[in-house]
Amino acid sequence: MEKHTTIAMDIAKNVFEVAVSAEPGRVKERRRFTKSQMLRFFANREPARVVIEACGAAHALARELEGYGHEMVLLPPGQVRRYVLRNKTDRTDTKGLLEADRNEEIVPVPVKTVGQQALVAVHRLRSGWMATRTARLNAIRGFLRELAVTVPVGATRVLPVLAGAMETGRVPGTLEALLRTTADEVRDLESRIEEAERTLKRMSREMNAAVRLQTIPGIGLLTATALIGSVGEPGRFPSGRHLASFLGHVPRESSSGDRRRLGAITKRGDGYVRMLLTHGARSVLRAASVKRQNDRLRT
Repeated sequence: MEKHTTIAMDIAKNVFEVAVSAEPGRVKERRRFTKSQMLRFFANREPARVVIEACGAAHALARELEGYGHEMVLLPPGQVRRYVLRNKTDRTDTKGLLEADRNEEIVPVPVKTVGQQALVAVHRLRSGWMATRTARLNAIRGFLRELAVTVPVGATRVLPVLAGAMETGRVPGTLEALLRTTADEVRDLESRIEEAERTLKRMSREMNAAVRLQTIPGIGLLTATALIGSVGEPGRFPSGRHLASFLGHVPRESSSGDRRRLGAITKRGDGYVRMLLTHGARSVLRAASVKRQNDRLRT
C-alpha cells in the first residue's frame, strides 16, 4: 500500500461502509462490513490515513484503530455534509469524507482520551440533573403562586417557603403528599449534583491543565474541566484567538471588496463550554464593577 492511501469509513450501528482511495478524487475499492469484519480488515492492512466523522462513537473506535498503527482523522460532520453530492447514502458519505479530507481549511477533531470522555459524561449528568431540579422548583413555585404564596427569587428559597406554607395550612391536604415527594426529589437531585462536582474536583487534581486554567480570572472548576473535556489540551492552539474561533466566540464576517461587516458571534463549537465562559466573563466584569464602586466610595 502506498503512503498516500486514504480510507474513508461511514459509521453506523451495525454496518460500516469503507472506501479506499489510492489517488485524490478516485475510489479504488469499496467494502461493506459488520463491526467484527471491519476490525479484521484494518488489523490486516498496512498503516493508512483513516477518515471518519466525529460522532459520539468515533473516539473509542479511533483509539482502537490507532492501536493497529493507522492515522485517524476525525472531521466535523457539519463540514463534511457540503461535500456529499446528490442523495445521502453510505456510499456518498464516504466519498464526501474523502473530498472533505482534501480541504486543508477543515480542522480535524482531536481523538478524545478516555479521561476526556469521562469528564464530558460527568458534565452531561450534572447538567441533566440541574435542568430537572430547575423544572421541579419552578413547578413548586407555580403551585404556591396559585395558592397566593409568593416565593422570593432564588432556588434556595423555594423549599423553605413550601415547608412554611404546609405548616400554616395554606397548602391543601390533597397536595401535601405530592409536594413533599417533589421536595424530596429536589434534595436527591442536589445530592447528585454535589457528588458530580466532587468527582470533577477529584479528576481535576490529576490534570495539570485544569489546575493552570483555574488560575485565570473567571475560570473555575466547571469551566476548566469542561474545556479539557471538549477541546483537550489548550496548548494545541497557536493563539487564544484560534481557541475562541474553535468555540464560536468570534464575530461573523461578511466582506466583499472594500466593504467589511462584522456581526454577532458565530456560536460554532461546544455551546455548553461557551455558556460557562460567558458566565465566567460576566462574573469578572461584575467583580470589577463592584471594586470600582468601592474605590470611589473610599475616595
